[in-house]
Amino acid sequence: MTAARWLALGVPLLAVLVAARLERDRRARAAALLAAVAAALGVAVLNESARRTGWYGFAPVHGTYRGMPVDLWLGWAALWGALPVLLRRFLPLPLALGLLLWLDVVAMPALHPLVLLGPHWLVGEVVGLLAVALPAQLIGRWSADGRHLRARVLLQLVVFATLLLWFVPGVAFRLGGGSWSPITGLSGAALLVLAQVALLVATPALIAVREFAGRGGGTPYPWDPPARLVRTGPYAYLANPMQVGGTALLLLTAAVTRSMALLAATVLAVAFSAAVARPHEEHDLARRHGDAWRDWRRAVRDWGPRWRPYASGAPAVLRLDGGCGPCVAVWRFLARRDPVNLTITPAKEGQLRATYTGDDGHAERGVAAVARALEHLHLGWAWVGWTLRLPGMTWLAQLVTDAMIAPPHLAGGERCPTPSDACSTAPSPRSASTASPASRPAPSPPPPE
Repeated sequence: MTAARWLALGVPLLAVLVAARLERDRRARAAALLAAVAAALGVAVLNESARRTGWYGFAPVHGTYRGMPVDLWLGWAALWGALPVLLRRFLPLPLALGLLLWLDVVAMPALHPLVLLGPHWLVGEVVGLLAVALPAQLIGRWSADGRHLRARVLLQLVVFATLLLWFVPGVAFRLGGGSWSPITGLSGAALLVLAQVALLVATPALIAVREFAGRGGGTPYPWDPPARLVRTGPYAYLANPMQVGGTALLLLTAAVTRSMALLAATVLAVAFSAAVARPHEEHDLARRHGDAWRDWRRAVRDWGPRWRPYASGAPAVLRLDGGCGPCVAVWRFLARRDPVNLTITPAKEGQLRATYTGDDGHAERGVAAVARALEHLHLGWAWVGWTLRLPGMTWLAQLVTDAMIAPPHLAGGERCPTPSDACSTAPSPRSASTASPASRPAPSPPPPE
């Protein structure tokens, strides 16, 4: 049994090392690591399902995590994750999945009595192949080759959320005490409130992920970063909204479960981020983006958000119909709050909804455009805007707006909604935290009451 465990770990790791020497591309190696992490988490979830369904189990031995031998677990992750990604030029995805299925069908019975197979273990194999190996291969192959940005961002989000919200607390509970029972014992109403609080806490991090993909053309994975420097959205207020959001979620989980072990794990994660990850990240960003990154970094902190946003580039433009009552009300609301680096102008002729255009050409329409404009006010209104831009929320808010507030309509062209000569609101590009009221030019008069 000991020899089987050594082989189950040693052979896959040796194969990964050999394949890594054949694959010289640093990005592909990093993608293989990501695929291995995804596979490891997936195998852990699959093991939980197998314990409940009786697909398979393991003999009681030392060195296990929730009944699964750690060496088999790591070997499984290498085979289902890293190795096929490194050999993707020689192993197309269908062939790789077929070989993995064949290898498991041969190896699982051979590992008896370490592996105890149930009568329907082949069902577990197929489920594992489709629910674990396939997603791990997709995220690894797409990341290695820079394809399907939105899909790989979504898969990364699933992987990191599983790691943060399930695996890390589970390990902390196992090593230092604690359990999920304080959460599972809550009433339905209390669980709903907790989920809403967690979503509110995670909102800046989720929008930061969208900002990486939509404005930067990259992902949260450090070795698959945005090609363009992202200084908009949550990054106009905070340098690392994803880390802060993840830390806040861990602290919330530790508080609800009353787990000191999880609190200690959170402190260690923050220390690792500050001492190890941050220097590497800053060196890479300074090398790739130079003075633009240094200027932004001097103004935006790691863990303490600004109240007013950092201004970068030319002002964004929000176009509203001056002949539409609700649009005029939005115009007046924004102008009175001295937006940072935002110009508000009349809608173009034929425009159906409000439009927002950033200095990089990124455009939003309707409720999403107004949500973007809220990011130019201050942290409180920006949070409201980020909430409106969550998946599903924008669609719902737009549906309500179209039905009850301001249905899509043709704008009348470049008509100034004020009796004055000024047709736009163009505040100072500096935020209120860096410019005194006397030094900031006053905005143009808002539309009339």
